[in-house]
Amino acid sequence: MPNSQRTHPMDELKQRLKQILEVVPPKSKIFYIDYPVYSNGGDLLIMKGAEAFFKSYEIQVVDRYSVHDFHDGVQIPEDYIIVMSGGGNFGDLYDSHQNLREMVVQNYPRNKIVILPQTIFYKDTANIQKTADIFNRHSRLYVYARDNSSYELATTYFTNVHVGLLPDMAHQLWKISTSTVPKKGRLNFLRTDIEINIDQEDTVIQGDSVDWASLFNRYEKKLIFLTASALRKRRGRKMLQFVWKLYSSYLVRKAIRLFAKYEVIHTSRLHGHILSCLMAKPNVLIDNSYGKNSGYYQLWTHEVNTANMAGSTKGRTTVEQGFRETTTATV
Repeated sequence: MPNSQRTHPMDELKQRLKQILEVVPPKSKIFYIDYPVYSNGGDLLIMKGAEAFFKSYEIQVVDRYSVHDFHDGVQIPEDYIIVMSGGGNFGDLYDSHQNLREMVVQNYPRNKIVILPQTIFYKDTANIQKTADIFNRHSRLYVYARDNSSYELATTYFTNVHVGLLPDMAHQLWKISTSTVPKKGRLNFLRTDIEINIDQEDTVIQGDSVDWASLFNRYEKKLIFLTASALRKRRGRKMLQFVWKLYSSYLVRKAIRLFAKYEVIHTSRLHGHILSCLMAKPNVLIDNSYGKNSGYYQLWTHEVNTANMAGSTKGRTTVEQGFRETTTATV
C-alpha cells in the first residue's frame, strides 16, 4: 500500500482509546475524579484529552472532584461509574494522588471504577503490596497502564483487577493545529523536578530552555494556587470548575503557542514529547529518571515520523521530514 494511504500512527493511537468504551459505554453517567488543578501542563493535556473523549461519546460527567475537594462524604450512586484521571502519579512518588486513589477504591466497593492510562512506579515493593491489598478486594476495578513495565507490575500484583494497556489520554486531542511559522531553532523543554535524569544535560543542545514550572509566570501560578485553595473550602465548586475549565484551556494554549515558535523540541517531559507529536512537531525525547519516557516511546510513538528518542538509531532526516505535515484541529 502506498505510504500516502497508510493510517497515521497518531490516528491509530487515538483510535486505541476507544477500547475504554468497553467499560465506560457511550452515554454513561460518571464521576470524574482526581482531575488536575495545578501547574503541570502535561496533566492538563491529559485532562483535556479525557474531557474530549467524554464529549465525543456523550459520556455524561455528573460531577468532578480534584484531590483538593474530594472527601469521605461524597455520595456516588452505585450505578454511576467512577472514572479516575490518568497520568504518571500512580505509585509512591506522589502521595496525595495515590492516597486519594486508594481511598476511592476502598470507599466505593459496589461502583465500577476505571483508572485511565497511568504509568505505575514504586520505589518500595512494600508500598505496591499495600495498594494490591486494597485493589484486590474490589470486584469491579479496571486499571489501564500506558507502558509495558506498568502493565507487568499491575498484572503481577493486582490479581483480582481487570488490567489493560492503552496510550495516554492526551492522544484524543490529535490533531492540534497552529498557523504560527517557526522562527526559532530548538527548544529544550526539560524536567527540573524529582524525575529529572541526571544525564539529561549531556544531551542538551543549543537553544532556549523551559519547563512547566517556568512556562507559567508567577501571576498565572498564583491564580492556580488560589483556585486550588478555594476548592478545598468546597464552596462554589461548580463556578470554580467552570473558571478552571476556561483557565486551564488558556494554560494549554500557552504551551501550544510556545512549541509553535520552534522548529524542533528537545524534551525530557513525556508530554513535551506527546504535545510535539500532537502538533506534528519534530522532537527528540530524553528519558526521565526511571525509564517512563523510553518505555512509552518504544511502545507507542516510535513509528511517528516527527519523533525520535535520544540515542535512537532512527534517522534525523525522518524526524525532520515530519515537520512538513499539517494538522487541522484545536484544543
